[in-house]
Amino acid sequence: MYIWPGECHVHAGINAEEINKMLSTFRNADFLVHPECSCTSSTLYHMATGELTKTGYVLSTEGMMNHARTSNAKQFVIATETGIIHRMKKENPQNKEFIPLKEDAVCKYMKKINLEKVYNSLVNDVYEVKVPTNIAEKAQRSIARMLAVS
Repeated sequence: MYIWPGECHVHAGINAEEINKMLSTFRNADFLVHPECSCTSSTLYHMATGELTKTGYVLSTEGMMNHARTSNAKQFVIATETGIIHRMKKENPQNKEFIPLKEDAVCKYMKKINLEKVYNSLVNDVYEVKVPTNIAEKAQRSIARMLAVS
């Protein structure tokens, strides 16, 4: 079995100590974390053992957006790539504050994607990623399950 030991460098740098520090500073904030990130397993463990001082919400990006829109909370500690904060502020201008768990949680790879490149890819049919059928079928099941959680 070939196992790729990769992980998201942004989420790998998140730990219970940092989460507790932010949640003690922002006591009334809702805590939001992505389910597909490597830090989620340890975060869920720390929630279950009581090591985290507050329970959080494990949500997809759209789940975070919906939660921010419907929550009565005025502050949100966000444990994911900081790029989501711009959208959260834009879609929730009504006195809600979005605080990144880590200011340096920036993904240089996500920053390479922009509308011009997406447009070029779609119009000129370039950058197609081909995945073997057997892997695609397994991935589709995983993606369906992830979407079901959101």
